[in-house]
Amino acid sequence: AESAKAAIQVDKIVINDQDLNGVVQDNIAMNTQSGNNSVSGAAFQDSTGFVTVIQNTGNNVLIQNSTIVNVALDP
Repeated sequence: AESAKAAIQVDKIVINDQDLNGVVQDNIAMNTQSGNNSVSGAAFQDSTGFVTVIQNTGNNVLIQNSTIVNVALDP
């Protein structure tokens, strides 16, 4: 039996912080209509990478979304 072991050298540490602190207050929604949300079965058929879908059928809604992608390339 053979085994392999490699040392991982960390030269740089990256710390990411997403600070999402939105506030919804003192809003009034009168005589509003909300609809349906739908995504078809093939909506992401040929997509690549990171896909995000955000849908909202309400009123006075705060939607916060954040994505952090760290990529490190070692020649």
